Amino acid sequence: MSPPQRGGSRLRALADHVRAPTREVDIEDLARLAWPDSSRGMASVAAAACESCGGPIGGCSTTPTGSAGRRWTSLQATPVSAAVATPIPSPMATVVWPRDAPVGLPEIKTAEDYIQTLRGRNIRVVILGEMVSEFVDHPLVWPSVNCVAETYRLATDDPDLGTAVGFSGVRMSRFLHVAESAEDLVKQSLMQRELGRRTGSCFQRCVGMDAINSVWGTTYDIDQKHGTSYHARFQEFVRMCQKKNFVVGGAMTDGKGDRSLNPSQQEDPDLFVRVHERKPDGTLVLRGVKTHQTGTLNSHWMIVMPGQRLDDADKDYAVTCAIPVDAPGLTYIYGRQSCDLRAMEGSEIDQGNAQYGGQETVITLEDVEVPPQYVFMDGEFEFCQSLVERFTAYHRRSYICKAGLGDVMLGAAATVSDYNGTAKASHVKDKIIEIAYLNENIAGTALAASYGGKPMPAGNFLPDVLMANICKHNVTRFPYEIGRVTQDLAGGLLVTLPADKEFQHSVAGPLLEKYLRVKKGVTVENRRRILRLIENMTMGRNAVGYLTESMHGAGSPQAQRVLIQRLMSLDDKKRMAKRLAGIQET
Repeated sequence: MSPPQRGGSRLRALADHVRAPTREVDIEDLARLAWPDSSRGMASVAAAACESCGGPIGGCSTTPTGSAGRRWTSLQATPVSAAVATPIPSPMATVVWPRDAPVGLPEIKTAEDYIQTLRGRNIRVVILGEMVSEFVDHPLVWPSVNCVAETYRLATDDPDLGTAVGFSGVRMSRFLHVAESAEDLVKQSLMQRELGRRTGSCFQRCVGMDAINSVWGTTYDIDQKHGTSYHARFQEFVRMCQKKNFVVGGAMTDGKGDRSLNPSQQEDPDLFVRVHERKPDGTLVLRGVKTHQTGTLNSHWMIVMPGQRLDDADKDYAVTCAIPVDAPGLTYIYGRQSCDLRAMEGSEIDQGNAQYGGQETVITLEDVEVPPQYVFMDGEFEFCQSLVERFTAYHRRSYICKAGLGDVMLGAAATVSDYNGTAKASHVKDKIIEIAYLNENIAGTALAASYGGKPMPAGNFLPDVLMANICKHNVTRFPYEIGRVTQDLAGGLLVTLPADKEFQHSVAGPLLEKYLRVKKGVTVENRRRILRLIENMTMGRNAVGYLTESMHGAGSPQAQRVLIQRLMSLDDKKRMAKRLAGIQET
């Protein structure tokens, strides 16, 4: 017997207003309809009707408030019972694994199992101008492989945090879990911060987790409107991944070309991933490119998604599907990272963090065939914007991983201050406090987004959209300031420290050991190590994930400001102020 549907009457109340749209809908508009200001109470929802959806209208006057020129009626508090017509069944309630049922084990159980699955795949990878068939042990790649492997080690060390029981009935990585509650969202966030602490780097699995949860809801919505079978296909795909305990990557960002033009208007039609051919059996043939792809090479499957709003002329670009990473027609071109060649010089100290690192590739698709069972959107362009905005709600909240890296930076700043003998100075203490303050702001807003999660019609939970965007906007700023303060505390040797080879030199080594001493009891080697770690995270390989990715990943700062403006309920806030001021306007 399946457990009762989470959300109860609240989910049923939302269903009528958040059902599959008859035209393109922003997730922020859905949020306004579904989740009114909490001061109105949990016992009521906002009754609203779009001119195209035919929802209940209680004497509302239409106002052009929706984005992209859509017209939504004004929101009015209405009892739940009056707002509900026929509830739409939630698939999550029907597939969730019963809590008292036996739980199975996945095929890939350990980090060693995972690493072994990456070998022998004969993937086309170009690294530093050379075609590499076996990339796992390549010195540039290995730290990123080991970083993903750490997600499996966490699952072993702390199963409650690192794993979940999926609807497949298997205890697998939490990165494959479809969030069934706000508690699941919170555990995702706590897991991400912990992995940031463990690796000091990008562990590359957040995009896939957020893609799974976004596509879960979107396929359900498309089916409700078009009578397609995408959601059932996607369920089977996720079930397979859970049973195998695969790593799933997400591929959203296209080449984009001229940003002022839509995909179909580009001079080269392959600057965005598109359907080049549809075969009689339903197989799609894809061409195009995905850029900035974090960890996809270290994955088993990738979920390909459109990266922006599309219109009718762009139907061929409105495609969501799953592709095995070793599919014919895929080529991976490895991205450069600052100081990456230090991994090939033989010095562990000079790398700063020799164990863990991130990874980005450009992926080209040249006539890649996708069987119909792995196609989850084909031409339903009106759902692209809601898919993207759902994804960004999940993914911007996922930047709590930067708080994990910030924990490492806080520790590094305190350690280098201890070594320098400055830790007791009042201004140094104040700077350490500032790092902690900024870092906890990142974590707090991410957790607020997770705790505020609400169910979508498909039954899985979506983070609070406003708080997710505030979290990511904090991330576009605070890691840079944390890095600046940490460099301030580290001192100039951070950028003038001689190479490890100089310390091994018969003449230079003893001189450096003599003149680079600091506080009594601190070895020169330990001073070098902490300085190289700070360099790695603020200027080196892992600055890619901690700084620049913090700026542009999941959308650049202005994208968050647009959504914050939409969701800040300014008119409500003005009414609050006017009421307290005793203002009466006619």
